[in-house]
Amino acid sequence: MQGIRASFVDSYREFGKARTITTASMFGAVSIVLGSLTLQAGDFLKVGFSTIANQMVYLLFGPAVGGCFGAALDVLKYFIKPTGEFFPGWTLGAAAAGVLYGLFFYKKRLTFLRVLAAEFTVSVVCNMLLGTLWLDIMYGKGFFVLLPARVLKNLLMCPANALIFYSLVRAMEQAGVFRALRKSV
Repeated sequence: MQGIRASFVDSYREFGKARTITTASMFGAVSIVLGSLTLQAGDFLKVGFSTIANQMVYLLFGPAVGGCFGAALDVLKYFIKPTGEFFPGWTLGAAAAGVLYGLFFYKKRLTFLRVLAAEFTVSVVCNMLLGTLWLDIMYGKGFFVLLPARVLKNLLMCPANALIFYSLVRAMEQAGVFRALRKSV
């Protein structure tokens, strides 16, 4: 429990740095652009890649910044390109994903298994459970009617997302991107 508390405290301290705000803003812009490439797979399934940019923020700045970033970006994306009606549950889910990814990644040695565990946890908690609940509340389609397709989609996407993010982080580490970001403090 002390490790979780320390992660939140350290992450909270990141808010006081200009580097945090500017870097998170740049990754937010990338996330918005990647979000425009989202593929609609039916009425209630979407496949997108904007999470990759978000995960960089969670990796660099932790759960406190991650939760705020996820929530703020969800609202901003809605104002830029609204898709359907606004529902605060999606914002709560985005904040929860930011916190969970931040807990898995922040100041931790990144391994493929850690990334896969984070993807699986966020997929189950935020996408399968909360996301399906939000759809049920919004459209009344029935939680257990929507759940099987969402579970299948997330189970298929989970290892692919983990591999993409892990490979990208490794490439960025080898290119010295993270070292340059840390030097700019």
